[in-house]
Amino acid sequence: MPPDRRGQALDLEAARSQLEPLDAMARLRWAADTFGEGLALTTSFGIQSAVLLHMVSELGEVVPGRRVPVLWVDTGYLPTETYQYADLLCRRLAIDLRAVQAEMSPARMEALHGRLWESGSLEDLQLYNLLRKVEPLDRALTDLQVRCWASGVRGRQTDHRSSMHPIDPVRSAWSLRPLLTWTSRDIFYYMQEHDLPQHPLFDKGYSTVGDWHSSAPDDGTTSGRATRFGGLKQECGIHLPGLLGEGI
Repeated sequence: MPPDRRGQALDLEAARSQLEPLDAMARLRWAADTFGEGLALTTSFGIQSAVLLHMVSELGEVVPGRRVPVLWVDTGYLPTETYQYADLLCRRLAIDLRAVQAEMSPARMEALHGRLWESGSLEDLQLYNLLRKVEPLDRALTDLQVRCWASGVRGRQTDHRSSMHPIDPVRSAWSLRPLLTWTSRDIFYYMQEHDLPQHPLFDKGYSTVGDWHSSAPDDGTTSGRATRFGGLKQECGIHLPGLLGEGI
């Protein structure tokens, strides 16, 4: 795993103990101090993405001159509303956005592999997520020499996320979770307090959104991450420690 900005190996247990009692902004400040220019943020411009994007935009006021790169994995299949929301937030917040895309275009992928999300096969969905999400993100983390990347995952979202720590090793970098213990209520009130716009699909019943073909609104019986990926899985693979296994 990568060292800190001073070239020292990270003491994982000590880091977890230090991060556990800190609030979200303090966790970001810790990461900025520990990893320096090796810190980045990932975003999906999803339903709750505005919170961490706002915090990162504020980080420059706390750590002068520090603009954390924001990596957006654009699969090419996001809803129109997500692209519009991304444009709105980028105009509203001072963020250093880097769009990350697969080397294989959507058209070429469909020509070679078909519409992988339509087959009902878990293996096809795993291949889709590997091609369009996991591999592009890992390539960007390597190219930018990212040591630690922060994300907006929360422990209550999936079974896998409930076992996460404030910081964990994920493939080739450290993964920081500033909002791990936050509830949906915490998200809502933070957005209200800071006058952050909601994703357009929030008012249409979506509590989470990814690609247009693998997202659905809550319907009274199914909600949250259970509405994603046709119910076949909860994770796309980005937050999993390896390239094999459930969720990729």
